[in-house]
Formats: sequence, C-alpha cells, structure tokens
Amino acid sequence: MPRVLIPMEHEMRMESRPVSRFTGQHIHFIGIGGCGMSGLARMLLDAGAIVTGSDSKLNSATAELVRRGATISREQSGALLSKGMDLVVRTAAIPESNAEYQRAKALGLRQTKYAQLLGQVMAERLGVAVSGTHGKSTTTAMISFALLECGADPSFVIGGTVPQLGGSSRSGGGEAFVVEACEFDRSFHNYPPKVAVITNIEADHLDCYPGGIDEIVESFRVFSRRVPAEGLIIANGQDERVRRVMEGMAARVEWVGIDGEEELDWCTKLSGAEEGGYRGEVFHKGKIVAKLRLAVPGRHNAFNATAAVAACAACGVDAGRAADALARFTGVDRRMSEVGRFNGAIVVDDYGHHPTEIRTTLRAAREKFAPKRLICVFQPHQHSRTRFLLEEFGGSFVDADLTVLPDIYAARDTDADKRSVSTADLVDRIRSNGQRAIHLPQFAAILEYLRSEVRAGDLIITMGAGNICEIGRELVSA
Repeated sequence: MPRVLIPMEHEMRMESRPVSRFTGQHIHFIGIGGCGMSGLARMLLDAGAIVTGSDSKLNSATAELVRRGATISREQSGALLSKGMDLVVRTAAIPESNAEYQRAKALGLRQTKYAQLLGQVMAERLGVAVSGTHGKSTTTAMISFALLECGADPSFVIGGTVPQLGGSSRSGGGEAFVVEACEFDRSFHNYPPKVAVITNIEADHLDCYPGGIDEIVESFRVFSRRVPAEGLIIANGQDERVRRVMEGMAARVEWVGIDGEEELDWCTKLSGAEEGGYRGEVFHKGKIVAKLRLAVPGRHNAFNATAAVAACAACGVDAGRAADALARFTGVDRRMSEVGRFNGAIVVDDYGHHPTEIRTTLRAAREKFAPKRLICVFQPHQHSRTRFLLEEFGGSFVDADLTVLPDIYAARDTDADKRSVSTADLVDRIRSNGQRAIHLPQFAAILEYLRSEVRAGDLIITMGAGNICEIGRELVSA
C-alpha cells in the first residue's frame, strides 16, 4: 500500500474539529447560495465563525445555513455590512459593480474571493484537490462518498449536487477536506493541497486561456507545484499532457489508469460491464488490492473510481474498503441522471458541455440503455466555447441518431462572441460529419417536436451546462 498522509492510528480520529483561525471572526458572503459558497460558509459556521450573507436567489442551502445560525438577506444592498466585520468574500460571478461589494469597499472592509478563502481553509486540513478538464465533480464525489462510508468523516465541497451526500458540501470532523479544483479563472492556483488528483487536460475555458492548450498545461503545472514535497499527486498516466505537467515535480507522483500497458502505480483491469457499470480488479504496484464493481456507467467512471481509490488510500483508508463503498455510489446530479419516462421512452439529463464529455456520455448511454434510437437535445454553452471548439463539437454526436439544438446559452460572452458563431454553424458541422441534426431555437418548439416524434424504445438525453434540464422535466411531467 502507498505511504499514507494520515497515520493509520488516526484514520478514524474525529472527536474534535480542526482548530481554525477563523473561529470567532465575522465573515460575510456575497452570493452565499451557490454550491461552493454555501459549503464553505457551513464549514466556517461549524468552526465557530459568525456568518452573514446575501443572495438574490434563496434556496435549500441558504435555509440550512440559517438553521445553523447564519443571517442571510435576499437583498444585496449592504444592509448587513458593518465596520466591525473581519472579512467579506464574493464569488467570481459577483461583479465589482455589485452594490454590496461597493458598500464593503466604502466601509474599508477586508475582501477576498471565494477561491482564496477556500484555499486558506484547506491549509488548515488535509486538503485533497481534484482537478482536470473532465470528471472533477464525479471523482470528488466518489472520494467524499468512500471516505464517509469508511468512517473518515470528511469535509467536502463539490461543484454539483450529490443526492447520496445530501447536497454538494459537508462539514465533517475528520482531517480530510476534499475539494473540486477548477482551472477556470485559475482559481485552483489558490489551493494548497496535500493530495492532488489530475484526471486529464484538454482545451477548455479558452476565454480565460487565449494562449490555448500550452497556456492551460502551464496553469496545471502551477497548480501541481502547490503540492508540497511531502505531498502526493495522483495523475492520469495515460494522458500525454498530464505527463508533461508532472516533469520535474517535487511532490511524489503516482500514475493511475485503466487497462494500460504503461507502468502505472494504480491500474484497474476491466473484466466487463453490467448495465454499463464496469467491473475489474484494482492493482497497486502490480498487486491486486481491490475489486471494482460500479453502478455508474462508462469506462470514464472506471478511471474516476480508480483515481478515487488511490486518493482514499492516501488519506489512510484501505483501498479494498474504498472500492467496496464505490459499488454503492450512484452518481452526481445531472451526470446521466434518469428524469423519467415519456411515451415509453427513457429521459436522461446530463451536464456535458465539452466535445469529449459529449462523446463519452453518449457512448456510455448506449452501453447502459441499448436504445432503439438515441435523441440528444444539446444546448451549446457559451458562444466563445462553441467558436473555439466548433470542429470538435461537430464530430461529437456520432452515437446519437438525432441531435436537436436550441440557441446557444450565453454566459460571459461579449457582443463580438455572440456575432462570431451561431447554432446554425454547429448544425452544419454535425451534418457534415454524417449525422442528423436540427435547430429549433426555442424550448417550446423542441417540446412540441419531441412530443410528436418520440416513441417507445427511444432514449432522450438533454445535455448542456445551461438550463436545458427544463426540457426533460417538462416532458416527463406531461
């Protein structure tokens, strides 16, 4: 087994929470209702901090924070701000023009961004940061679920809702703090993990990385250097860009993969699949240490689970116990989640919004459901992403019998971005690859089309990072 970063005799030590320098401090969150912000606020409440916040959209997470003692306002006017506060934190989505942010500046309050504060909290614990272009949320959720099932009482912040974990975050009494580490806006440069996971590296968020893939690789290199020499990096040994990043790292590196002939420290040799969920034996340093039997479909999830087992082992949890726990893991919300049925067809929803995610998810869906027809309703996310990756998107729908596309979901797009590409351009690229595709700009037209077209034996997948999930919910509620 690998050297553990928590001594085995401390594996189940959770009688007291880690001492925090934020105990007794008054911290105000602008945009407290998001997955990450609400999770961080919960951890600070449990550490003895005084928490206030605001969000224009109150939700179950804000209600839970209020139950735990936070004071939260729907108005972002600055009414809850006072000169005695120790810190004001905001998400990257809150602009400097925000009235509450401006009020905090006028009062001379110390301010920081979410990622910076998260990094400071991580430094007080055994930080496990999961990065990569794809698979971050699922791998973070797998590690968190397995640690919880094995009694390690972790804290975690995940960029998606996990029904089995009661949401997207948790404040535990154990030493491990598992965090999804995103390269967007270089936010993961703020984290100081003892254990880092890198699932893969591809071109994405090119609005933040105008230099392209080389700039992205360098950004991952900066993140990896945040791991101390005594720490551990669990890296995809079958990804050439990840291998480039690892050159010259001070921290120890353990390579992970599936069915590979490379010299991998952790490798799952797959033996088959049942309803898309892969089975196999997990090897560490050439010896079988666990058996994997997944409920979530796709070869990509076999890789994610192998990385999760390796991360759990680094946290002092036996690899076999971690793998056994993952057999009970049922996934993150909006990751090939079954919504219901319509007219004898299965309706599934997925968050995939990158060409690789689309290809991988559609392939896994065919393995799991074996449909007579697969209809993908894909909402492109961002004009800039669509423009940068237009050719790759065009070849991503080979496993769909039909792709239906609404207008592009604009997010952080400039007027120039919006003029540069349209859904019609993407439809043309998909058709040029020999696939069927149609453009129906509005959701109402898509629903009308599906209600007349769908029949028993079909599989409908709504896909995208915008609000496309509304289509599936509306369809099954009819």
